[in-house]
Amino acid sequence: MMIRNFSHIINASRDRVGLPISTYPGTALTGASVLDIVTHAEAQYEAQAALLTRYHSPCVLTAMDLSAEAEAFGCQVSLSPTEIPTVKERLITNLEQARTLVVPAPGDGRTKVYLEAAKLLRGLPGEPLVLGGCIGPFSLAARLAGVSEAMELTLTEPELMHILLGKCAAFLGNYIKAFRSAGAAGVIMAEPAAGLLSPRGVSGFSSAYIRRIAQETEDETFSIILHNCAARMLHLPAVLESGVKAFHFGAPMDIVAALESVPPEVVICGNLDPTSVFVQLPAEEVASRVSGLLEATVRFPNFVVSSGCDLPHSVPLANLDRFYQTLTEYNRRTGN
Repeated sequence: MMIRNFSHIINASRDRVGLPISTYPGTALTGASVLDIVTHAEAQYEAQAALLTRYHSPCVLTAMDLSAEAEAFGCQVSLSPTEIPTVKERLITNLEQARTLVVPAPGDGRTKVYLEAAKLLRGLPGEPLVLGGCIGPFSLAARLAGVSEAMELTLTEPELMHILLGKCAAFLGNYIKAFRSAGAAGVIMAEPAAGLLSPRGVSGFSSAYIRRIAQETEDETFSIILHNCAARMLHLPAVLESGVKAFHFGAPMDIVAALESVPPEVVICGNLDPTSVFVQLPAEEVASRVSGLLEATVRFPNFVVSSGCDLPHSVPLANLDRFYQTLTEYNRRTGN
């Protein structure tokens, strides 16, 4: 059987691969709102289908929404036609609440939307690799307990955080398995709050739980791509303790140094800033940034040029066009 997991496709490709985390910009092609995307699987499918027709990416993604899992646990969420959903207030304030917190089932609340979107994306022409999206365990716990509160609790009440993290990891393991059953070939797991921890905190309160989830869910056809847009080089050893083989980093990461620190079979993606590059720069400058990153990483076929985080709906399509045009021109020029 031919293996078609994310890392294999990247390492086997003759071309340099580009994969911005992009669903919301597809609304410019379909007329959908951000609210449509986060509440209707069909809207996600149509946005990704339009982007696939335009850019021919090897992968398609469900939308990045870091509120859906917290909402399934019981958090109240603010929805907007133009902004991604946000958690209104924390749910867990003490140890007893953490102990009695009920773990939801995959498909509860709006998690159903993302599982259905993955199923629909499997039907796209050309059979692109389908990647679901989920939050990471510490970032989920931080939404349940409050971000600043969770940071403090790792020091003052680690028992509470470990109980909460155990429940988050149990849910996420089952949720990821549901993505696998829906036909996804992997998930992009977003763990940005862990980048606010010390390296020791990342190791104990994030990577240890991701390793457990990965051991339950990954196989030769299914991958976790671990996204941390706040991580820096000092975090990298602790992040690598997660045991996954693909990582996605934001602007704070020194991408070249990171690539020099991992074996060639480990894929690293990143790290053009969504706002300061994709939204705010003119198309010519976007092209310059893409070219510069490709040249800086020329020695590393295990690098995927990408946005450092998910792209907002306000990204001009001209800038996304230029990203892909620059990548195509680079591959043609270098003989890839």
